[in-house]
Amino acid sequence: MPVAAQVLRHASIRPDRPAVRGPGGELSYAGFARRVRGVAARLSGRGAGRGTLVAISLADPVDLLTVVLAADLAGATPLLCDPSWDARVREAIPADLRVDVMPPIADGPQTWPDPLPGDRAWACFGSGSTGRPRAVVRTRASWTASFQRVSELAGIGSDDVVLVPGPLTSSLYGFAAVHALAAGATVLVPGRWSPGTLAAQLRGATVAHLVPHYLPAVLDALREGAESSLRTVVIGGAALPAGLHERAADAGVRVMSYYGATELSFVAVDTDGSGLRPFPGVRIEVRTPPGESLGEVWVRSPWLSEGYLADAVGPLRVDGDGWMSVGDVAEPYRPGEALRLRGRGDGAIQTGGATVVPEDVEEVLRSVPGVGDIVVVGSPHPDLGAVVTAILEVGAGAPPPRATLEAVARGGLDAAQRPRRWYAVESLPRTPAGKPARGLVAARLAGGDHDLRRLN
Repeated sequence: MPVAAQVLRHASIRPDRPAVRGPGGELSYAGFARRVRGVAARLSGRGAGRGTLVAISLADPVDLLTVVLAADLAGATPLLCDPSWDARVREAIPADLRVDVMPPIADGPQTWPDPLPGDRAWACFGSGSTGRPRAVVRTRASWTASFQRVSELAGIGSDDVVLVPGPLTSSLYGFAAVHALAAGATVLVPGRWSPGTLAAQLRGATVAHLVPHYLPAVLDALREGAESSLRTVVIGGAALPAGLHERAADAGVRVMSYYGATELSFVAVDTDGSGLRPFPGVRIEVRTPPGESLGEVWVRSPWLSEGYLADAVGPLRVDGDGWMSVGDVAEPYRPGEALRLRGRGDGAIQTGGATVVPEDVEEVLRSVPGVGDIVVVGSPHPDLGAVVTAILEVGAGAPPPRATLEAVARGGLDAAQRPRRWYAVESLPRTPAGKPARGLVAARLAGGDHDLRRLN
């Protein structure tokens, strides 16, 4: 069933129940449903329907959700775009219809296309504003059929108030908001993360979806007396630092963390702090090359994406038996054990609210004389989440001066893309195809490998 149809059903059962609360105020399910139907009629009149792709670029999160569900109701595929993207990025985005302002509401048809499980029901970008657009597309079955599993694991129901304190163009936050609406809950969408207003955002929230480095701020706010009924936090995007499960438990908050990727959806989940186990319906293999202590994570499940729109190039690979991988690295795994991740294969770096695509940084810095090859990864940072870190392959020679590297970075990269930390190594580990093994490099860096020399 389309998420929009579920929202209409909730509106008929509990019309006065608050549906969304954003920067501009609150809408009940009845009011939200009216907006969705009216915008769906307007989009249909502009040609939206089954097989069409609607690129949606709206700053207001409630407007964004309205148009996303309107496109869904009309049978089209909504594609969530960051409104901060410049013209160069916007022009590279494929779409049949573009929505940059909230369409006017109109009276329209009361019947909509019959949904099919194989319909393309959702598309969002796995990389963000500092990189080339690379959109992942999902079928209706892979998208909405996982909702009930998430509700059961996290204990989310129609009486909950779910805080989603980040940009909905992120697959993590976008899924969280749409899932909450499908469940009939109230979703709080303040826009972007704002520590200064966190106490007010937590007021009334029973569930929150967060990335790991936001959880300490939430626990600090609770300790400092923020009025809140928060009982569950759902964590995605990266590994949860040690000790946070215990801190949350002391605050009376249960943490459910998960591992996944935009291309793979949910892969593994940790509901009690004992480690990541396969998400329901998921099979996991860690394919370890001979002589190596780490291998690549491969997944087979009903939740996998269809891949990238417009034949974009990305880390996703598919074998002949339907298994997929984005190159994430883990220790050897056997069914029944916890999955022990050691590095992210796609390498997308979340730094200070921006998403940096490593390949874009590497392309610029490979031009520096003395750089044989390069891998860019993220290093943990207490305030920014991560900082861009470059590891140069220099062979037996001396690495280029850091001043030279930084001058090239300033000339060819946006501020968020420029590395803050630089390392040199004689040779980079490589995949069987000869490409630098990004996940292995990240794992070596995190493990303090002495062969990686810091450039000062």
